[in-house]
Amino acid sequence: MSKQQDFWSRRKAGVLSEQEAYARAEELRGEEISAAIQAEKSDEDILTELNLPDPDSLELGDDFRAFMTKAVPDRIRRRALRRLWLTNPALANLDGLIDYGEDFTDSATVIENLQTAYQVGKGMMTHVEEMAREASEEATPEENLAITEEEKEHEGGTIPADSAVVENSASEPDEIASTYENSKPDVVEEDSTPSMPKRRMQFVFGDDFGARA
Repeated sequence: MSKQQDFWSRRKAGVLSEQEAYARAEELRGEEISAAIQAEKSDEDILTELNLPDPDSLELGDDFRAFMTKAVPDRIRRRALRRLWLTNPALANLDGLIDYGEDFTDSATVIENLQTAYQVGKGMMTHVEEMAREASEEATPEENLAITEEEKEHEGGTIPADSAVVENSASEPDEIASTYENSKPDVVEEDSTPSMPKRRMQFVFGDDFGARA
């Protein structure tokens, strides 16, 4: 008997689920047909049929709930929401203290097709090399000739005047060290006489003094 009840219970539940699915399908089909019909009409005609005011004429305190029903097309509902946003001071006038009150996404700051000379591990090396190359191309022929002659002098073993200055500066520490050695005062040898032992002060209090006496 219990098995028969289980069978009929499952059968009944299956029929109910089929009816619900059919009802949802019919509802969706009706919404699609209604949306297609409303798409051919203007907003003014739809507002007249639904006996609704123009959303742009609403002010603070007016009832916007009539525009939130399923009978109202999505485009008119969005117009009403935009008007509600503008008429509400808490939403229209941001004071800058609201968290996430601004757009911090990349789409608000990134430029389309943005390119950069920065390379991972190299930084701006390519940009610096390009600037150096442009600077060398802009140099006059006289400057290039002077640089070439200076390089040849270094290769031929000619010591420039700056190297003599470096050698003189290198020899100066030795001269300063020798002068310091000659100017040091003579070290006085310590006296070998043994020093006297240091005396320490002793204090005798009343009890100890009577015991010693």
